[in-house]
Amino acid sequence: MTGPEFDWQAYEAEFGDLTPPDPSPVPALPTPGGRTGTDRAAPVDGAALLAELHAAVLRYLVMPSPESTDAVVLWIAATHAQPAWEHATRLGITGPAKRCGKSRLLEIIKATSHNVLPAVNASTAALYRSIGGDDPPTVLFDEADAIFGTKRQAEANEDLRALLNAGHSRGWPVLRCVGPNQEVKAFASFAMAAIAGIGDLPDTITDRAVNIRMRRRAPHETVKPFRTVRDTPALHAIRNRLNRWVRAHLPALRAAEPPMPVEDRAADTWESLIAIADHAGADWPERARLACKTLTEAAADNDTDTSGSLRLLADLRTGFTDTRKLHTATILDRLRAITDSPWATRELTSHELSKMLRVYGIHPKNVRETGTGPVGRGYDLADLTDAFTRYLPPLMPDGAAPVADVAVTEPEPLQIPPALTSDVTDVADVAAPPPTDPTPPAEHPEPDEPPDAGR
Repeated sequence: MTGPEFDWQAYEAEFGDLTPPDPSPVPALPTPGGRTGTDRAAPVDGAALLAELHAAVLRYLVMPSPESTDAVVLWIAATHAQPAWEHATRLGITGPAKRCGKSRLLEIIKATSHNVLPAVNASTAALYRSIGGDDPPTVLFDEADAIFGTKRQAEANEDLRALLNAGHSRGWPVLRCVGPNQEVKAFASFAMAAIAGIGDLPDTITDRAVNIRMRRRAPHETVKPFRTVRDTPALHAIRNRLNRWVRAHLPALRAAEPPMPVEDRAADTWESLIAIADHAGADWPERARLACKTLTEAAADNDTDTSGSLRLLADLRTGFTDTRKLHTATILDRLRAITDSPWATRELTSHELSKMLRVYGIHPKNVRETGTGPVGRGYDLADLTDAFTRYLPPLMPDGAAPVADVAVTEPEPLQIPPALTSDVTDVADVAAPPPTDPTPPAEHPEPDEPPDAGR
């Protein structure tokens, strides 16, 4: 891969063994074993270090899939080699509801990535002033649904979306008029960024991102509680060793042209992660390519609107109280018959139903409502139970479980220095359970989904 002009001779002259200083202003802290994150005596085993980070992520989070965990680990490692990359991969972290672990994952990323710049409530102008140079920060956005969640919010933050889009590729600065004479100035936009929020991110961002769709923990899934004071030092130690390992191999990473399992923009987005995996060795090259293919296909499959999806799950659970399998037409009739539900006036169709459920990994299939009844497209309770367990409260004795009455909590948003929340006034815009009877095999393409929905 190619990149910008980077003064490697000056770099090696200053850091003879290609070992740079600590990557962020966070001071080195001792690990539980007594060593510090700045211990540079022993060589670093990249594959083992990635495995250590992988274990740290799973210590505090239930990830949606092994591939998503591998992708996060490789993305974090790639942030330490931004001078080597031509594309600054975005990491999109979304979920259909609160308490899916989005903010917790962002905390782990914050403690292990290179030169982190938290950007909660930061003005776009302040971000222009904070991104620049050959070795940019890693920008973290939480509460993205408050930025892009509605059409009005998205329109008000169009400059930020433009910055995130332009910053995916090196060499695409953002032009703004600066100062009393309104002189045009080019602001660097290239920087890796992680964006977390409820629902979907704008298409132009997800198209440039490794997309992780988190899900709420089921009752049987447990993790270790994360405590900032207790647990952050060990994560900082991993961060420092990651930086030492990656920075010692920047020329090789910059020259890497790894074989890619995808094409076009997806290849641009995943190239840095796969280059890191190839350099680490062991089983990471295979894992990286599997993650690339799996998550790229999942991103296309999840390209849908999640509006009203929790209400739909709750109403579906009510509709399945007396049966295990229902045709789509029966489900739609039952949904429209629910008092005070939005489904009658919304004119919900079979296609829209399948799109709304797809975000939970639920798809229609051929089912038979009764033992001798006709076969038709529909849904099996066995495929719905996991989503019911994760996202809905336990059923009350009378079967009622209003979603709106559930109390939810989220980790506190990441905090940022006050300087980044103030406007830069001299910057102005220029433009810018198993089934009881066999399920008959499908004989025809699924009419409820687009022909390529499963690819």
